[in-house]
Amino acid sequence: LEKTLILIKPDGVQRSLSGEILTRLEKSGLKISALKLLHVNEKLAKEHYAEHEGKPFFGDLVSYICSAPIIAISLSGPNAVEKSRSLIGKTNPLESEPGTIRGDFGLEISRNLIHGSASIDDANRELKIFFSENEIIDYDKSTDSWVMEL
Repeated sequence: LEKTLILIKPDGVQRSLSGEILTRLEKSGLKISALKLLHVNEKLAKEHYAEHEGKPFFGDLVSYICSAPIIAISLSGPNAVEKSRSLIGKTNPLESEPGTIRGDFGLEISRNLIHGSASIDDANRELKIFFSENEIIDYDKSTDSWVMEL
Protein backbone atom coordinates (compact mmCIF):
# COMPACT_ATOMS: atom_id res chain seq x y z
CA LEU A 1 0.00 0.00 0.00
CA GLU A 2 1.07 3.55 -0.68
CA LYS A 3 1.94 5.90 2.19
CA THR A 4 1.85 9.69 2.36
CA LEU A 5 2.66 12.41 4.86
CA ILE A 6 0.01 14.81 6.07
CA LEU A 7 0.76 17.72 8.38
CA ILE A 8 -2.00 19.61 10.13
CA LYS A 9 -0.27 22.96 10.25
CA PRO A 10 -0.26 25.41 13.16
CA ASP A 11 -3.40 27.20 11.96
CA GLY A 12 -5.32 23.90 11.75
CA VAL A 13 -4.30 22.95 15.29
CA GLN A 14 -4.88 26.46 16.71
CA ARG A 15 -8.33 26.69 15.09
CA SER A 16 -9.33 23.31 16.60
CA LEU A 17 -9.83 21.72 13.17
CA SER A 18 -7.58 18.70 13.83
CA GLY A 19 -10.45 16.34 14.64
CA GLU A 20 -12.48 17.42 11.60
CA ILE A 21 -9.45 17.02 9.32
CA LEU A 22 -8.58 13.59 10.74
CA THR A 23 -12.21 12.50 10.39
CA ARG A 24 -12.34 13.52 6.74
CA LEU A 25 -9.09 11.72 5.97
CA GLU A 26 -10.18 8.53 7.75
CA LYS A 27 -13.67 8.51 6.27
CA SER A 28 -12.11 8.50 2.80
CA GLY A 29 -10.87 4.96 3.45
CA LEU A 30 -7.26 5.91 4.05
CA LYS A 31 -5.74 4.42 7.18
CA ILE A 32 -3.75 6.26 9.85
CA SER A 33 -0.47 4.39 10.19
CA ALA A 34 1.33 6.95 12.41
CA LEU A 35 0.30 10.08 14.28
CA LYS A 36 2.10 12.56 16.53
CA LEU A 37 1.79 16.05 17.93
CA LEU A 38 5.04 17.97 17.81
CA HIS A 39 6.55 21.42 17.87
CA VAL A 40 8.79 21.66 14.79
CA ASN A 41 12.24 23.17 15.34
CA GLU A 42 14.11 25.22 12.73
CA LYS A 43 16.36 22.34 11.64
CA LEU A 44 13.39 20.04 10.99
CA ALA A 45 11.49 22.82 9.20
CA LYS A 46 14.42 23.58 6.90
CA GLU A 47 14.80 19.89 6.07
CA HIS A 48 11.09 19.58 5.29
CA TYR A 49 11.02 22.71 3.10
CA ALA A 50 14.48 22.15 1.52
CA GLU A 51 13.03 22.31 -2.02
CA HIS A 52 12.01 25.93 -1.38
CA GLU A 53 15.35 27.11 0.01
CA GLY A 54 16.46 30.31 -1.71
CA LYS A 55 12.91 31.32 -2.64
CA PRO A 56 11.59 34.61 -1.21
CA PHE A 57 8.98 32.87 0.96
CA PHE A 58 11.32 30.24 2.46
CA GLY A 59 11.92 32.13 5.71
CA ASP A 60 8.20 32.68 6.21
CA LEU A 61 7.48 28.96 5.68
CA VAL A 62 10.09 27.95 8.23
CA SER A 63 8.99 30.57 10.76
CA TYR A 64 5.33 29.66 10.42
CA ILE A 65 5.68 25.86 10.74
CA CYS A 66 7.76 26.48 13.91
CA SER A 67 5.25 28.94 15.42
CA ALA A 68 2.95 26.42 17.16
CA PRO A 69 2.41 22.65 17.41
CA ILE A 70 1.49 20.59 14.36
CA ILE A 71 0.16 17.07 13.91
CA ALA A 72 2.15 14.75 11.66
CA ILE A 73 0.28 11.82 10.12
CA SER A 74 1.26 8.89 7.96
CA LEU A 75 -1.70 7.75 5.87
CA SER A 76 -1.74 4.52 3.94
CA GLY A 77 -3.97 3.03 1.31
CA PRO A 78 -4.33 2.61 -2.43
CA ASN A 79 -3.33 5.83 -4.21
CA ALA A 80 -2.82 7.53 -0.83
CA VAL A 81 -0.94 10.53 -2.27
CA GLU A 82 -3.46 11.33 -4.98
CA LYS A 83 -6.50 10.61 -2.79
CA SER A 84 -5.29 12.76 0.11
CA ARG A 85 -4.42 15.64 -2.22
CA SER A 86 -7.91 15.57 -3.70
CA LEU A 87 -9.36 15.77 -0.16
CA ILE A 88 -7.03 18.63 0.77
CA GLY A 89 -7.69 20.90 -2.23
CA LYS A 90 -5.46 23.37 -4.04
CA THR A 91 -2.68 25.24 -2.23
CA ASN A 92 -4.64 28.48 -2.44
CA PRO A 93 -7.86 27.95 -0.46
CA LEU A 94 -9.68 30.49 -2.63
CA GLU A 95 -9.07 28.22 -5.65
CA SER A 96 -10.07 25.05 -3.78
CA GLU A 97 -13.39 23.38 -4.42
CA PRO A 98 -16.07 23.39 -1.71
CA GLY A 99 -15.95 20.04 0.04
CA THR A 100 -12.15 20.02 0.23
CA ILE A 101 -10.43 20.80 3.52
CA ARG A 102 -8.87 24.01 2.24
CA GLY A 103 -11.99 24.98 0.30
CA ASP A 104 -14.19 24.65 3.36
CA PHE A 105 -11.91 26.10 6.04
CA GLY A 106 -9.14 28.17 4.42
CA LEU A 107 -9.07 31.83 3.42
CA GLU A 108 -5.42 32.63 2.69
CA ILE A 109 -2.60 30.77 0.95
CA SER A 110 -0.26 31.40 3.91
CA ARG A 111 -2.80 29.84 6.30
CA ASN A 112 -3.97 26.81 4.33
CA LEU A 113 -4.28 24.39 7.28
CA ILE A 114 -2.66 21.27 5.91
CA HIS A 115 0.28 19.84 3.99
CA GLY A 116 0.11 16.70 1.88
CA SER A 117 2.98 15.08 0.01
CA ALA A 118 2.90 16.01 -3.69
CA SER A 119 4.25 12.70 -5.03
CA ILE A 120 5.27 9.22 -3.93
CA ASP A 121 8.93 10.30 -3.96
CA ASP A 122 8.10 13.34 -1.79
CA ALA A 123 6.07 11.12 0.56
CA ASN A 124 8.96 8.69 1.01
CA ARG A 125 11.39 11.56 1.74
CA GLU A 126 9.01 13.47 4.02
CA LEU A 127 7.87 10.46 6.05
CA LYS A 128 11.52 9.79 6.99
CA ILE A 129 11.82 13.37 8.27
CA PHE A 130 8.89 13.07 10.68
CA PHE A 131 8.78 9.36 11.58
CA SER A 132 11.28 6.62 12.31
CA GLU A 133 10.62 3.34 10.54
CA ASN A 134 9.31 1.66 13.71
CA GLU A 135 6.74 4.45 14.31
CA ILE A 136 4.79 3.62 11.14
CA ILE A 137 2.52 0.67 11.77
CA ASP A 138 1.03 -1.58 9.10
CA TYR A 139 -2.12 -3.31 10.26
CA ASP A 140 -5.36 -4.76 8.95
CA LYS A 141 -8.81 -3.35 9.64
CA SER A 142 -12.01 -5.32 9.31
CA THR A 143 -13.24 -2.73 6.80
CA ASP A 144 -10.24 -3.08 4.46
CA SER A 145 -12.09 -5.45 2.11
CA TRP A 146 -14.92 -2.90 1.82
CA VAL A 147 -12.51 -0.08 0.93
CA MET A 148 -10.19 -1.88 -1.49
CA GLU A 149 -9.91 -5.05 -3.46
CA LEU A 150 -7.52 -7.32 -1.58
